[in-house]
Amino acid sequence: MTINCKGELIDLSVPKVMGILNLTPDSFYDGGKYKDEAAILKQVEKMLEDGASFIDMGAYSSRPGAEHVDETEELKRMLPIVELILSHFPDTLISVDTFRSNVAAESLERGAAIINDISAGNLDAEMFNTIAQYQVPYIMMHLKGTPQSMQKEIIYDDLIKDLRFYFSKKMEEATSKKINDIILDPGFGFAKTTEQNYTLLNHLDLFKTFEVPLLIGLSRKSMIYKILNSNPKEALNGTTTLHTIALLKGANILRVHDVKEAVECIKLVEALKANAL
Repeated sequence: MTINCKGELIDLSVPKVMGILNLTPDSFYDGGKYKDEAAILKQVEKMLEDGASFIDMGAYSSRPGAEHVDETEELKRMLPIVELILSHFPDTLISVDTFRSNVAAESLERGAAIINDISAGNLDAEMFNTIAQYQVPYIMMHLKGTPQSMQKEIIYDDLIKDLRFYFSKKMEEATSKKINDIILDPGFGFAKTTEQNYTLLNHLDLFKTFEVPLLIGLSRKSMIYKILNSNPKEALNGTTTLHTIALLKGANILRVHDVKEAVECIKLVEALKANAL
């Protein structure tokens, strides 16, 4: 299983790590941490050295209840940092976390390699056309509503069946637009209760029938620290536990804050698989 990033085929038969770089002041874990060029470059260098295959950059916080950011501000936050990173680390495969087609296009023009869309095209009707034009890998996440309303959108007839139907329709639409490299993200924490998140993790392997890569975003989320009565800063051990389960159930990409630990988790799970009787 491979994806084509700027002419390079990335083999996902061994899972890969996507390091998170938040460019927002209000993200739930590291918001506002990377305020200047030196801090940004230091963090990117660390993630690459620790084994990240991709760097995922977001300039619009999608945490529950986050404030809306207009497109001008998102572009202002995103584009200079895409250029900054590629000027210092030109081989970096940058994933841009945006639901806006114009932000996607402008970022791709500056050298980004992947688009990570929390809405799978629902929040911008031009997104699929943009992805088809640039022929880049496209991460489609499951989301109901918007980041501002999603916590009210938690009613499902059948969680797993509803998500599978959602992705089947999205994949049909994407392939009709000649989008070739599709990655699915079931959207842990987006329009789902804690209990629904664990139901989803239990049945993650059912999404392998789509025969495309699965990206999993569990890192330091509330489904971990609410169970443990802690907080995001104390949720690394819980994150690694759930990463292990996700890998055993077929995850191909782990989107994480802590790259080194995720890479180690993948190595151990791969050793387990290699020595199965």
